[in-house]
Amino acid sequence: MSSKDIELQSTYVSKAMDLIYAFWNNKGGTGKTSLAFQAITRYAELNPKKRLLAVDLCPQANLSELMLGGLNYKGSEKLLERQGMVPRCSVGGYFQLRLPSPYTPPAFKAHDFLTKPHTYNSAIPKNIDLVCGDPLLELQANAVNTLANQNIPGTNTWIAVIDWLKDFLKQLEGEYDTVFLDCNPSFSMYTQIALASAHRIVLPVMADDSSRRAIQNAFSLIYGLKLPSDIYAAYMFATKLTAADRPLPKVHLIARNRLTQYMGEASAYAAVLQAISEDVAGLLKTNPELFTFKKAKDAFVSIRDFQTTGVVAFAKGQPFSHVRAAKQTVNGHRVQVKQEYLDNCVEALESLVKRL
Repeated sequence: MSSKDIELQSTYVSKAMDLIYAFWNNKGGTGKTSLAFQAITRYAELNPKKRLLAVDLCPQANLSELMLGGLNYKGSEKLLERQGMVPRCSVGGYFQLRLPSPYTPPAFKAHDFLTKPHTYNSAIPKNIDLVCGDPLLELQANAVNTLANQNIPGTNTWIAVIDWLKDFLKQLEGEYDTVFLDCNPSFSMYTQIALASAHRIVLPVMADDSSRRAIQNAFSLIYGLKLPSDIYAAYMFATKLTAADRPLPKVHLIARNRLTQYMGEASAYAAVLQAISEDVAGLLKTNPELFTFKKAKDAFVSIRDFQTTGVVAFAKGQPFSHVRAAKQTVNGHRVQVKQEYLDNCVEALESLVKRL
């Protein structure tokens, strides 16, 4: 990235009313959504005067189900209710509106697609608004990709489609202090739309070799680093964005997630975690402009496995501040939340939220 690109990134962030974080990893199973849910709700609790917007850009819509009540309190049924509204009150509903008008925003009201999760789930702070997720995204994916790759003289169709989320957020400019995007573990077109709107990326990884490869893949997908052949360069996400004078998101934090509750980093996982740290340190030396931090040690936060505490929190759609250390019933089963483990979850989460 050139000095001009860095300047554009800085200008873009300073002029924007919202700071936009994306929780993303192209690898599934890293605990991304559960981490996003707890981080967003805790950030809201610690910053009650800030207005937050969560946008669920994952077709599984698990973040939305959690915010609307979780499994125990019919979060999925409440989500279906929102999706059944006219217009469809979800990100899929907005994208559906854009399909006939992909290159010029049609007349729409962004507020028609917003949900106030506190009205469905009292555990969610009042200062969070939500754009619900939608499995419709998967059905729309091929159409969106086709529209983005049309050859129309005088129109950069890829950029026009990439801007769909920016077009949406532009209507809400000044209403929110921070926006959080929960992205799908893919690099589908709707994921690229999310990442092109983000300023900062929170990248959850696990302590295994596949997560180490996932970090390397993430940097190839977003920034075009270490491609297997130069023939891919012209088609890369970074190439297309920078050619249009658009800034790339920066990696802000790498969350080493789901570390064992009992052994932490002092375990067999330590070698893998060290290798991941060395990889990031190397990238920081060669491409410092891709990060918000200057030292590799500032890249990481460690999150222990939430285990039973997480099961209870997510079944009930509760931030950890609402979970109690006691025997509880989850899906007809009695489980025990231990105070020590709850404290560990809260402590680990605080270390992440303080970095946002």
